[in-house]
Amino acid sequence: MKFHDPTGKTYGIPTYPRRLAPEGLATRRQLRALGLRPAGQPVAAQILWHGRRTPGTRTRPVRAAYLYLIALAAPVRPMTPARWRAHHAMMRARRTCPDCRIDRGYVIPRSLGTCPVCADTAVLAA
Repeated sequence: MKFHDPTGKTYGIPTYPRRLAPEGLATRRQLRALGLRPAGQPVAAQILWHGRRTPGTRTRPVRAAYLYLIALAAPVRPMTPARWRAHHAMMRARRTCPDCRIDRGYVIPRSLGTCPVCADTAVLAA
């Protein structure tokens, strides 16, 4: 079976194919869903799989997800009032158009660089 190396002899750390990792291990995303974080522990194992083939290539890239021990994970740090203020300030900056300086209530598309109203106005003016 490809990518099955529980001893770590081939890949350096224990490696499993998708959906075949043993109990007690979880990815960062899975830990977060449990209200946990890795807490500085080293990577315990990894999952490897083939990603999608990109247009114009013949090979499929190998993707990896690192696994951590659930038993060594710590609870997620709670959000303090200062962290909430910083978060709200960051989101307000992402919602504010750099041209008209209006908080649009949604994140400004990076592809446009401005809010759609300003982008349309710039296109019509040109």
